[in-house]
Amino acid sequence: MGRLYIECLQRKRINLRKIAGAVYTSLGQTDKLKAEVIFSSAEEIQKLNSDTRGVNAVTDVLSYPTLDGICGKLLRREDHLTELDGNYLFIGSIVLCEERIKEQAKELGHSTEREITYLIVHGLMHLFGYDHIKRNDKKQMREREKAALIMLGIEE
Repeated sequence: MGRLYIECLQRKRINLRKIAGAVYTSLGQTDKLKAEVIFSSAEEIQKLNSDTRGVNAVTDVLSYPTLDGICGKLLRREDHLTELDGNYLFIGSIVLCEERIKEQAKELGHSTEREITYLIVHGLMHLFGYDHIKRNDKKQMREREKAALIMLGIEE
């Protein structure tokens, strides 16, 4: 039986296992998958954003998927042997800026934990190939996010 394992080097009060399970289940995944979450400073994420996206600004979340063309697909380790990390298929990294997230949570009137949870779900959707640039893609991504958030007891 598979699962999505999220590795985070920093200790946070976020239930990563629960978030990973909700996304994994909402997308119907069955194999052993792995992602990492990294918390960075505003300066670090601004530099990353500038270096990798050409946007010289602090942002809340950046996603770095390892796989292309996987949106809506069932992922299997044997189809992506170059991305194996032990027994897991490594799907990518999510970088979060806690400073920006705290500001956003305050602006939106909810907890920092809720905002981090949403952004991890959002980042994971990007790792699974979903995007929000085109209207139809955005609708599809939001539906998947909403399904995972409902499983987590969060309604928008």
